[in-house]
Amino acid sequence: MHEDNLPRDPHRPYEDIMAMLLGTLFVGLGVTFYTHVVLLTGSTAGMALLLTYASEAAGVSSLGFGAWFFLINVPFYYLAIKRMGWSFTLRTFVAIGLVSLFSELTQRWVQFEQVPVLYAAVMGGALMGIGMLMLFRHRTSLGGINILSLYLQQRYGLRAGYVQLGIDGVILLVALALLPPDRVAYSVLGALILNLIIALNHKPGRYIGES
Repeated sequence: MHEDNLPRDPHRPYEDIMAMLLGTLFVGLGVTFYTHVVLLTGSTAGMALLLTYASEAAGVSSLGFGAWFFLINVPFYYLAIKRMGWSFTLRTFVAIGLVSLFSELTQRWVQFEQVPVLYAAVMGGALMGIGMLMLFRHRTSLGGINILSLYLQQRYGLRAGYVQLGIDGVILLVALALLPPDRVAYSVLGALILNLIIALNHKPGRYIGES
């Protein structure tokens, strides 16, 4: 059956709110795993982590991941409004604000005595992937490259996960100048897990819920 003929199942407001809260909490916890062992992810979150690590390495007072993440996403709101509409943009703005807040609070709430790097890479990538998938399915993103990926999928049928994977690869290459090679390798593993979760579960026509 063609997806246009499938019955629609609109999300209720409380479902959107729950998905946004849980999705951003998952992402915030995944970021906490990464910052604890100094790993990197892609998209604007990866850029924010790079700036955080670079400022700490230079001995400059860092704004912290949450502040960097919020500021980096500001220029992308124009594309979101132009291509995805005000509803999507407002949801994205709220989600970015929540991730910025939860990523800072989670680092205070959760203390890791010892976390193997491999476990942090796998679990952090999985948590962020699941969180982003929840947000995508409720017509929300985490800004930046996520907006571009969703736009390309909507306009040209390109899978958001594969587009994101290519851009993330460029960011991880840049990280080689800042992080040890083993940390970059673990970051690549985490990025693969994150993007495969999205690519395998966020296909056009597979999920028909609407917000």
